[in-house]
Amino acid sequence: MKVSKTHMVTMRSPLGRVRGLGSAKSGTAHWWAQRLTAIALVPLAIWFVFAVLAHLGAPREAVAHWMGRPINAVLLLALSIALFHHLHLGLQVVIEDYIHTEAARLAVLLAMRAVVALLFLTALIAILRMAL
Repeated sequence: MKVSKTHMVTMRSPLGRVRGLGSAKSGTAHWWAQRLTAIALVPLAIWFVFAVLAHLGAPREAVAHWMGRPINAVLLLALSIALFHHLHLGLQVVIEDYIHTEAARLAVLLAMRAVVALLFLTALIAILRMAL
């Protein structure tokens, strides 16, 4: 038993007092999301690098025709979704680890989310304009 500052006796174990708190609350889902997006990015990035190398120096019309195929547009969209989601998850971890003031952490997290969302929307519009 432990006596706290207010002289209250607690019958809970240390594990019982911390259960439901800290990173164990949602850290597993975050960790899995990072790993799954990383795994998805490997084949998508390899496909993208080969596609870019194959169209290096090609005129815009040839690239637009290539992007106009549904499979290529879908793969580019999948690459963008996985890439920006992975970016968001990774930056969130860095911000939460290194910014200790709650107000500053919240402000930086919100700014980061806004920038990542803006970049994703820009990529989405560019892909759709080229594909359609």
